[in-house]
Amino acid sequence: MFKAVLFDLDGTLLNIDMNFFLQKYFSRMQKMALEAGYNDSKGLVEQVFKSTGVMISDRNPEHSNEEIFMRDFFSNGRYPEKDFREFFERFYEREFPLLEPYCKPFAGVPEMMEKLFDQDLKVVVATNAVFPLTALQQRLNWAGVGHFDYDLITSYEIMHFCKPHKEYYQEVAEVIGVKPEECLMIGNDVGEDLPAGKIGMKTFLVEDMLIDQGVGLSPDWRGKLNDLFSFMEKI
Repeated sequence: MFKAVLFDLDGTLLNIDMNFFLQKYFSRMQKMALEAGYNDSKGLVEQVFKSTGVMISDRNPEHSNEEIFMRDFFSNGRYPEKDFREFFERFYEREFPLLEPYCKPFAGVPEMMEKLFDQDLKVVVATNAVFPLTALQQRLNWAGVGHFDYDLITSYEIMHFCKPHKEYYQEVAEVIGVKPEECLMIGNDVGEDLPAGKIGMKTFLVEDMLIDQGVGLSPDWRGKLNDLFSFMEKI
């Protein structure tokens, strides 16, 4: 039926409230900045938000998402590039692991993935490409599915587009060498995950942690995680 299955991460494979999680994420970042002697920690967070927005909006295929983020982040000259590249590396190595208590695995997801990897399918972690690979790998570990050999994890180092742009999904299909119509995209966010259908991918909307901001898109299938487990048994 399909040659590739794409999974969103947050709210789909991992039980996490991203709004709450990001509060804790930036609190840790501010704490680390203050400890490092950067007193304007609020300004740092604002710049990260701004540069992330620039990265999400950019649709130039010539540059990776990481390049777009870093170029904008360092453009105002307030943050020495060498110092803050090291700062971000230390943050993901030292502070990010401390955020694990703010999420938990979904029961049944590791078992579903185990069965899926026994099939002749390509499996992609199709999370929005705004984080480095280390942050994605850690969250996959927290979900209990970090040990699988995925065909692609869409980190910001390698991707050139973000959700909800259709180019993001087109790039995923091109990287794994599968036609869009041979792909199934599974996610919990109507606005970010269902645009996969615009290029011919089939979509399954997971409703346990549904995010629906009224963009008017409809999935091919929808249901709770238990419904997804049953659906995956059939394919």
